[in-house]
Amino acid sequence: MAISQAQPLLLLLLSVFFLPALHATSFTYCDKRLDPVKVTGVKISPDPVVSGAAATFKIFGSTGEDISGGKVVIRVSYFGIPVHTETHDLCDETACPVAPGSFVLSHSQTLPSITPSGTYTLKMTINDKNGGRLTCISFKFKITVGSAVFAS
Repeated sequence: MAISQAQPLLLLLLSVFFLPALHATSFTYCDKRLDPVKVTGVKISPDPVVSGAAATFKIFGSTGEDISGGKVVIRVSYFGIPVHTETHDLCDETACPVAPGSFVLSHSQTLPSITPSGTYTLKMTINDKNGGRLTCISFKFKITVGSAVFAS
């Protein structure tokens, strides 16, 4: 009897620790290079992204050095075909200078309502103000077609 009562408690405890991870987006580094910025997580909201509606991409990271500025380069592909590239000033995406420790890079935008639904791959490179690479990651995200509610 004691074992059967312990199982629900164990399930509850495991849920508390692992359910937040279910909402995180998996990512991979572009290569095995040791970059100064370590990415600790990616969160997309809403997930899946809805065409015609605002979406926010948050990149959680940490660094051991001061970063006074740089560029964020985003490349998006669909079925392996590059479909979009954009470059942003790092200081528009997070507070600069970035001090050693944890930081969050946040980017929001509304995708055109004609964006096809499906799975996309996003490759993000962060470079310092001299063009040196700070980190490079890749992750997949889904887009669904928005409803008429989002079109108005």
